[in-house]
Amino acid sequence: MQVQTTLKNNVKAFDCKHFINGQYISSKSGKTFDNINPATQEILSKVSEGGKEEIDLAVAAARKALNGPWKKMTTHDRIAVIRRIGDIILERKEELATLESLDTGKPYWLSSTVDIPRSAYNFHFFADYLRVLGTEAYQTDDVAINYSIRRPVGVVGLINPWNLPLLLLTWKLAPCLAAGNTAVIKPAELTPMTATLLGEICRDAGVPDGVVNIVHGFGPDSAGSALTEHPDVDAISFTGETTTGKIIMAAAAKSLKKLSYELGGKNPNIIFADSDLDEVIETTLKSSFINQGEVCLCGSRIYVERPIYEEFLQKFVAKTKELVVGDPFDSKTKVGALVGEEHYERVTSYIQLAQEEGGQILTGGRRPEGMDKGYYLEPTIIVGLNGDCRVVREEIFGPVVTVLSFDSEEEVIAQANDTHYGLSATIWTNDLRRAHRVAGQIEAGTIWVNTWFLRDLRSPFGGMKQSGIGREGGMHSFEFYSELTNICIKL
Repeated sequence: MQVQTTLKNNVKAFDCKHFINGQYISSKSGKTFDNINPATQEILSKVSEGGKEEIDLAVAAARKALNGPWKKMTTHDRIAVIRRIGDIILERKEELATLESLDTGKPYWLSSTVDIPRSAYNFHFFADYLRVLGTEAYQTDDVAINYSIRRPVGVVGLINPWNLPLLLLTWKLAPCLAAGNTAVIKPAELTPMTATLLGEICRDAGVPDGVVNIVHGFGPDSAGSALTEHPDVDAISFTGETTTGKIIMAAAAKSLKKLSYELGGKNPNIIFADSDLDEVIETTLKSSFINQGEVCLCGSRIYVERPIYEEFLQKFVAKTKELVVGDPFDSKTKVGALVGEEHYERVTSYIQLAQEEGGQILTGGRRPEGMDKGYYLEPTIIVGLNGDCRVVREEIFGPVVTVLSFDSEEEVIAQANDTHYGLSATIWTNDLRRAHRVAGQIEAGTIWVNTWFLRDLRSPFGGMKQSGIGREGGMHSFEFYSELTNICIKL
């Protein structure tokens, strides 16, 4: 606790400016907006509000850099630069973790053990992957040889969410740079600090000016729409809400930009009676409430086979009540503050709706006693709803879960698939045949069996239905961030 308090006091929030062509600049208009600490509701800093003019400058810098020293850099040297970015992130881990917790309200232990190390690993992974990347070659009898070469897509717009600001940004930026592209980044307006600092880190790692550019602002009629509509941007990678994804798709259609989306999720957590209940409870606490439930992969729809339904509820409620909600810099805290006032009001409105729909709140659903400041909410478990209720069907993105019972595989598969989302699912069973059988029928991009959030970065990640377009991870990331040209040589 003392160490974390010292970190919090020593790491100061800073005014967030745009990072364009290797320099930090303010908006031409002079406009700024407040960056609010969600745990205290105090103003952390001022953020420059960019728009079309700043996006134009950033895109022009990125286009020039695409054909500059970055293009001429050898693969060996590019690998060294990308790996160095990860190294510097680790060297500044405590600073970055502190800023991340100040910005988001998440516990410091989570930022320091997951967000920042994983951010560094993203660069290390794609630097290593670039060493073994190859392309195809085909010989057509004695007539011809066909082989493919891989080249950058060009200037890529990266639009980032607020829940895992640095982790998800680096998940995009690392393969983007590895493939030789240049980038214009639009961070989430609620969490601008670590993204801003990443510009400096890239520069210190040896990234040439103009390769990485950062413009702060909002979505519609601001930096977001200016980026997605820009005719000189070749691709957009977006993580966020499904509704926003639809708007971006319409804007990108004008110039036929490549798109990669990771959108919302209302993910089923299916628990069969033969599973190890203690292991289930331990992991389900994480998959329900880690990062205040503000994770697109959270298993917020919990389905429990009827023979263990009551026992599960008893144990799950008891363990949930033990979770400490409080100051992100207190080492005892397991659940921090929601990201902001608007989101807090949205999440709590679903709790009110659940009661109107006939649901029963077994625990949580309110602000913790004695906490007058900050957007804190107790982890909430709701029962008594059916699959048609909005609280069961719509993404809440907070520490709120619903628990329903089921009697058969066919029933729970139908319930799990009865959604326009298809991001992830979790299945708990010790029956190997059932695990394969059920997993093969669930409509989701990622399915975990007897675990959750376990990722191999070589494997494909993405959503079905309205949870996304395309896949990222390993080769799948390079497929998006590069273009293939086939060359046919007649023999």
